[in-house]
Amino acid sequence: MEDDPQKREKSRRRNFSFRLNLFFFATFFLFSVLIVRLAILQFVEGPSLREEEEKRGTTKVLIPPIRGNIYDSGGKAIAYSTSTQSLYYSIEPGAKKEDSIATAQKLFDVFQRYGDPAVAVKLEQVVKNMDLDYKKNTVSVPRRIKSGLTADEIAYFMENRDLFKGIDIIEESIRHYDTTNTAVQLVGYLKKFGGGAENGLYKDKAKTEDARLKYLQQEDVGYDGLEFMYQDVLRGKNGLKVYPVNAASRIIGPPVVTTPEKGDNIYLTINREVQEATEKAIMDQLHFLRTTPTDKRAPNAKTGYAVAMEVKTGKVISMASMPDYNPNIWEGGSITTEDYNSIKYVLQNGTISSVIGPYDDPKEQRKHPSSIVFLGSTQKPLSVLIGLNEKLFTTSSTYTDTGSFFYGKEGPTRRRIGNAKGHAYGTLDPASAISHSSNPFMAKMVGDALYRKDPANGVDIWDRYVKQFGLGVDTESGLLNESRGVIGYFHEKEAASAQSALILASFGQMGRYTTLQLAQYAATLASHGKRMKPQFVKEVHDSDGNVVQKYQPEVLNTITFPDAYWKEIETGMANVKVADFNNTPYKVLRKTGTSQQQVSGKTVENSVFIAFAPAEDPVIAVAVVIPEGGFGADGAAPVARKILDAYDAHIGMNGVPKAPSAGGTAAGNTAGNAPVQ
Repeated sequence: MEDDPQKREKSRRRNFSFRLNLFFFATFFLFSVLIVRLAILQFVEGPSLREEEEKRGTTKVLIPPIRGNIYDSGGKAIAYSTSTQSLYYSIEPGAKKEDSIATAQKLFDVFQRYGDPAVAVKLEQVVKNMDLDYKKNTVSVPRRIKSGLTADEIAYFMENRDLFKGIDIIEESIRHYDTTNTAVQLVGYLKKFGGGAENGLYKDKAKTEDARLKYLQQEDVGYDGLEFMYQDVLRGKNGLKVYPVNAASRIIGPPVVTTPEKGDNIYLTINREVQEATEKAIMDQLHFLRTTPTDKRAPNAKTGYAVAMEVKTGKVISMASMPDYNPNIWEGGSITTEDYNSIKYVLQNGTISSVIGPYDDPKEQRKHPSSIVFLGSTQKPLSVLIGLNEKLFTTSSTYTDTGSFFYGKEGPTRRRIGNAKGHAYGTLDPASAISHSSNPFMAKMVGDALYRKDPANGVDIWDRYVKQFGLGVDTESGLLNESRGVIGYFHEKEAASAQSALILASFGQMGRYTTLQLAQYAATLASHGKRMKPQFVKEVHDSDGNVVQKYQPEVLNTITFPDAYWKEIETGMANVKVADFNNTPYKVLRKTGTSQQQVSGKTVENSVFIAFAPAEDPVIAVAVVIPEGGFGADGAAPVARKILDAYDAHIGMNGVPKAPSAGGTAAGNTAGNAPVQ
């Protein structure tokens, strides 16, 4: 039976209407998806796609920043940087030495033709800079061949790059140091970021994705001293050159340049005249001690250390670790083995870390002490303060010094404590015990008395006192590799007895400390108990000369004693007999120290001295250490006198210099000292 035509037509229309609706729905759905996708591309993925497009259409070249300068307190440059174009050479893998030498000859010819005759470089120097024997760098590290390229040299190399395999021209910052070698070890030095720093001191810096902060492989970075301590302040920010490129990665237009941001400049607390007087005084004294025909002769006095620190501010006016060296040896961020061997004994800052004199033979080196020494009798003012505050005696107590004090059981283990040269001083009060430097007084009245007062806790009590004065703790200077010293009294307590530990500690034979710790200790005595943080930088200026940071004095801790106790030790220190301090135009409180130390089975005597002045209102404290320098009065005291005289002359005990600095400028005025960029 055939279908009704009308029904068939109606069914056909319904099917057509359904298909049409389905088509419109599908079309609407596809357009909706397309619109949503376009919106996602536009608003969500757009920025990243544009960035990718820019990456494919451009190439970026980072421009290293110009490092900030380091000035002394008078505004004269100690370290400064200049921007320059340098030519680097990379040794091709598998390249023959003769091929590199041939390249050196071609480079030399270009330098001769287009370079500045005033800074001509010899062929031998070009070959040496290539470091073909890998004395300074591994094969993968590019070698700096010449800095300060002229415009003609740059143009020639850019136009003829294909003729010179392995060369590259890099815009960089070159570090220069003052030829007077002022405060060398304090200032520090630079090394290449790509020469190991990226895996050591700067491993966290290598992770940044910020192009302006990204460290470059050929960039010089601080590796010690203030160069490292203030790296983030001095460095600045990278510049950026963005070149348009085609699909073949060829540059097709001029770059868009973001100029580098120069690092900030730091102005030190170091006074150049006092610093140079300190350095000269040490070197002159070392020469005298090694060559004098008198009984003061000390043939092994080869190193010396001194720190001068302002009592009320903590400003370090001078810090000398002598001998020193010319820091320009680090130019280029690396040195040869021969150059390193020539400075390795003087590279580290002996005022804060352990340094031993110039002995190549390890066996011979072990026969000599380091720069970290026992306090010797410079401990005694603090010992008296501890004794007074622990009520072991009073300011009017007396003790009869017969020249000897014995402790321990009768027999071969019984120990004797005596005075230098066998002196017996008779009746002593605490002040005269300091001025005569009586070991028996300290042993009996302080060490033994504290042990008998509290046998179980005596050593801990001692430890708490000395650490409040900065002995055996961090000075908080912030310098890299600073030692806290070597404490011996806890070991002596375990190995021998608490009594022995306290007796030996009482006259300075149980703790070895740095010269900076001694200076901080002396300044704490001078201030009646305020331990100041050592300050090396007084201001930070931006590249336009604006002050962006000022440093304020910082009290680390305060020790409170009755005024009578302070007066007692000051009376003793005022009467310490030191020939070099006779007839000073200002009154000096001082203490000598002869630090005896066992080294390889023999006893050596280190010369130690602390002082502060003027006595009525101290402004400057000084500590001097000369390992194997003999008696403190003979070895170290003459250096301290010259430092104090220099301070009085150029800064003034009363704030008025007696001999104004020659050519000194205000801290903000850098004209004529170094390029400011």
